[in-house]
Amino acid sequence: MAYRDFEELVGQMPSPKGAKAEMVLAAVRKQTTEFKLSDIEAACPGVGREWIRSLLAELKKSGEVTCRGKGPGARWLYQRSKRTTSK
Repeated sequence: MAYRDFEELVGQMPSPKGAKAEMVLAAVRKQTTEFKLSDIEAACPGVGREWIRSLLAELKKSGEVTCRGKGPGARWLYQRSKRTTSK
């Protein structure tokens, strides 16, 4: 009986790789106004800046976010109407 409970719990756990992506996506989707990369970094401790940049680039390509500017001053905006499902 305990083994089945263990299997059930393990099946419910997210994979470590997907956990960081989900954390970043959740932080982006909570934004109601323009935000900076540093805002997402603060909301996602333990997730590297390059990983966040990579995910933002994917979201931009899919139309889920838009970017205004470049570099440290770049502002991002979550497009609620363009929401897609994550991988």
